[in-house]
Amino acid sequence: MLGRLIYVAIIMAVILAGGFAFDFLANEPGQITVDYGDRLYEVSLFEAALLLVIGIVLLMVVVWALKILIAIVRFILGDENAFGGFFVRSRERRGIDALGKGMTALAAGDAKTARRKAELAERKLQSPALTRLLNAQAADLAGERTRAATYYKALMSDPETAFVGTSGLLQHALADQDTNRALKLATHARDLRPKDAATLDTLYTLQSQKFDWAAARKTLSAQIRAGHVPKLEGSRREAALIMAQAEDAERLGESEHARALAIEAAKLDPSNVRAVTMAVGHLIGSGSRRAASKLITDGWRAAPHPQLAASFAEIDPDEAPAQRRRRFEGLFTLHPDHAETNFLKAELSLAAEDWTGARKAIETLRETEPSARSCAIMAAIARGEGEPDYIVRGWLARALSAPRDGASEAQISHAAMLPLLIGPSAEEAADEAADVTGAQEKRAGETVAATAVDDIADAETLDPETPGAKSSESPLSEGETLAPEVESPNRAKADAGADRPGGDYVNDSGRKSQTETVG
Repeated sequence: MLGRLIYVAIIMAVILAGGFAFDFLANEPGQITVDYGDRLYEVSLFEAALLLVIGIVLLMVVVWALKILIAIVRFILGDENAFGGFFVRSRERRGIDALGKGMTALAAGDAKTARRKAELAERKLQSPALTRLLNAQAADLAGERTRAATYYKALMSDPETAFVGTSGLLQHALADQDTNRALKLATHARDLRPKDAATLDTLYTLQSQKFDWAAARKTLSAQIRAGHVPKLEGSRREAALIMAQAEDAERLGESEHARALAIEAAKLDPSNVRAVTMAVGHLIGSGSRRAASKLITDGWRAAPHPQLAASFAEIDPDEAPAQRRRRFEGLFTLHPDHAETNFLKAELSLAAEDWTGARKAIETLRETEPSARSCAIMAAIARGEGEPDYIVRGWLARALSAPRDGASEAQISHAAMLPLLIGPSAEEAADEAADVTGAQEKRAGETVAATAVDDIADAETLDPETPGAKSSESPLSEGETLAPEVESPNRAKADAGADRPGGDYVNDSGRKSQTETVG
């Protein structure tokens, strides 16, 4: 609006200036004399100015007439658009100018100007693809969803702009969290442009949210073929999708289908511990121990994990500790310096009552701060070597507040060494921990830790011969039960310990797994 007022003001100023100029020339005395040949021409200043204006106008008319003449000649020569182009060229220039200004306003976030220029461009230009898109985006910027949807639908009617219109409506559906409509639009957009990266990614996400694993696998394959997802990452994602299919099949009682899917996922991504352990469980159940060993070996080579070690032990649950250590040597050589390898060596040494070997393995970890798992192993070593009871309880107290990693959440994988932690005080702590819940459970962990520290201080001051001194011997008697770990203050839930060698424990995924008897 302001621009139009300025334009009108400039025109009026020019007209007024011209009027004053002519009035000045009309009242000013003087003449202009032109001597041409034998003739003499004399005109006043006003007449000279008037003749100049008339000459300019005549020149413009001649130029315009020449253009028309050229258009007639082009039409005669066969150019059917000669006259149309002549008359619409000016309108197109104004439309293109409006289109450019509308796009600039759109980028600047000026919704009002963008809409006004878009409407002007739509009137001046015969290019629906450009003007509809600009109008739709301007309406989106202004928050006019209904108007924007109208333009997007109009774009869908043209095969050349159908993808743009579908993408616009898809963004509306995603913003409205209408996943059913969004899934249909994403599928249609994929059909229009099968290799578009953003469309494939959106479709993959929507299919995964709908638990349509088979369709998500097809979309993932398209992403890999198009080069949008690296092959290694694609294999990892596909293995996760296959595992989801396997779990669905297992819930439906289709054990053979679940077995085939789990094996496929384990081979595709050996680092997927869940896939490997599930496949190994099915293979052990069917008697295919060699195939199970190969899957675990491949998984350990990719990423050592305590659950892989537990599954490897389940292949032969009745073997002697020494024989089991020999069988595990194949895993040790794959990652000799890995922390999990040293943990496994220590646990196997404990099962074989090789306290020196267990201590050597656990000390090679070079931990800057002991973890809950290493503290539990050190407590078992101390008990096995006949250390005083307060030293064992001291390690257990440190385990309460020590950092916990994923391995400690899975519990110690060889349950035969865990009864070495049993003692009268540990049983009492276990009973106490079993009776508290919620906030009481958190306070109980703090109380047990403080008590254990006090016991260590008391044991250092008491004479071993006095009645109040704690006995340094606490041998494991047959039939004793395993004391679970006591809840630490910084943990969200208590880990469930095994109540005997070969008992059940809850792993990090919340599922109950059967541990093996070692020796």
